[in-house]
Amino acid sequence: MAIATVNPATGATEQEFEPHSAEEVQRRIAAAHDAFAALKDTTFADRARWLRAAADLLDAEADATARLLVLEMGKPIAQADAEVRKSAKGLRYYAEHAEAFLADQPLADPSAVGASRAWTRYEPLGPVLAVMPWNFPVWQAMRFAAPALAAGNTGLLKHASNVPQTALYLDTLFERAGFPAGAFQALLIGSAEVNAVIEDERVTAVTLTGSDPAGRAVAAAAGAQLKKTVLELGGSDPFIVLPSADLDAAVTTAVKARIVNNGQSCIAAKRFIVHTDVYDEFSRRFTEATAALVVGDPLDPATDVGPLATESGRDDLAALVDDAVAKGAEVLTGGGIPDRAGWFYTPTVLAGLGDDARIVREEAFGPVAALYRAEDAADAARIANRTAFGLSSSVWTNDADEQDWFVRNLDAGAVFVNGMTVSFPELPFGGVKNSGYGRELGAAGIREFTNLKTVWKG
Repeated sequence: MAIATVNPATGATEQEFEPHSAEEVQRRIAAAHDAFAALKDTTFADRARWLRAAADLLDAEADATARLLVLEMGKPIAQADAEVRKSAKGLRYYAEHAEAFLADQPLADPSAVGASRAWTRYEPLGPVLAVMPWNFPVWQAMRFAAPALAAGNTGLLKHASNVPQTALYLDTLFERAGFPAGAFQALLIGSAEVNAVIEDERVTAVTLTGSDPAGRAVAAAAGAQLKKTVLELGGSDPFIVLPSADLDAAVTTAVKARIVNNGQSCIAAKRFIVHTDVYDEFSRRFTEATAALVVGDPLDPATDVGPLATESGRDDLAALVDDAVAKGAEVLTGGGIPDRAGWFYTPTVLAGLGDDARIVREEAFGPVAALYRAEDAADAARIANRTAFGLSSSVWTNDADEQDWFVRNLDAGAVFVNGMTVSFPELPFGGVKNSGYGRELGAAGIREFTNLKTVWKG
């Protein structure tokens, strides 16, 4: 895939970029290694000051950066602006909390291990490679960069090839904020060059957000080098509605949860599992609201759903829907590619899915919702858990016992009760099963790429 900005709303190539040469990649890895030698000895106060300065730059440049996100991957402009400002919030969060998260932890009774003192400490590892996707071009990168830099690591960003201008913007951001030169750099390389970076002895660990196959490939390459990995992979998140739910709130949130980021989010609700007692009413209202969504220019504030980010992604989504229909699924609304320039897909609701439909097993990355009827709570959980993914989930019920039961019985990295799954700097984020392992964000996220060192003193 060429490294280029291709406007998803028009299909026009805006700008192409030469990949970094092997020599330039080596220079950047060396710079990250040298910067780590300086950064690891700086104080938390130093790093907090630079993180806040980077956040200030993001806020000051939010308008232009948001428009860049729209140009490169097609998200609606209001969502692009919110992403940039959320990224600034994430930087400030780690500026405020990194020192406490990584504080030494003394053993309460060192005499139990025959010591006068014993404690653990967190130390940075060194240069960490981040392989990041296009769907949240700034926030995904910041979820890695903020905790990694706050801990004293340096970062190498291999961003998706269709968001090179965003990658180059991030390439300069942290040095402009005061971090040592080389502390955070972008690598304009293709996926075929990733393994060589992982194999470089100066690179200490890898984090990837992306597809299941990409995660397996990176994990295998890193495992061969005995290097730590964190993987945040795909999701097919359930959105479960029980009879006691506030149906107005559930329907409104369900539509938003499916079409956020034009439906291209790992944690977007994708499978809507509704108790039979409220299925018909939910289905009618959800379908009507989906059909009323405005599809159009992502720079127009009135647009609800913009284009998919890539032509191949749009075609893959269309193939999933066509397969489901061929195997007996009913299209309640949408189900096609509109006659217009760009990589748009009409917001779609499917029902009556057979077990042999690909969309039952695979992630639908775009504005396509699948409806399922459940006989009771146990049946809803069974449907929810019959997927290889386990990223997040949303459960709608006002019955306290049902809430507790679903929290215990859903196979997922998170359960949101009466709310839409969202990532917060304050909460750990990640999944189970084919959705990956390890955690981003919160205290857990900053500790992933550190050495937990035990110290014993006699």
